[in-house]
Amino acid sequence: MSADDGWYDEAAGPLVRPYTITSGRTPAENARLDLSTQVMTLRSEQEPAGLGPEHQAIVQLCRHPVSIAEIAVYVKIPLGVVRVLVGDLIERGLVITRSPTHNPAQAPDLETLQAVLDGLIKY
Repeated sequence: MSADDGWYDEAAGPLVRPYTITSGRTPAENARLDLSTQVMTLRSEQEPAGLGPEHQAIVQLCRHPVSIAEIAVYVKIPLGVVRVLVGDLIERGLVITRSPTHNPAQAPDLETLQAVLDGLIKY
């Protein structure tokens, strides 16, 4: 077994530690990127230079709005890493985000919730 054999697994592909992808960084405290935050790439005339492969994959994937959770699944990297990478792309002005509003006034009333529950119990 050579020294390089530990960096590649036939089934999984290249093995790269998450802290290597993020250079040891964690998501910024002020970044409000939850699982359902939608990310969308801003249109540009040319491909942005100086991006790592994971950044490029996110930019390509987010040509239409995609949630943080979906990005983690499609790009096959941990959620915390996705938050760091999306934060990088926000700072560079390459993507925009939109968090769902959690407006209590738009929440269903108790009668509606009870009707749904009653309907579920019948089946």
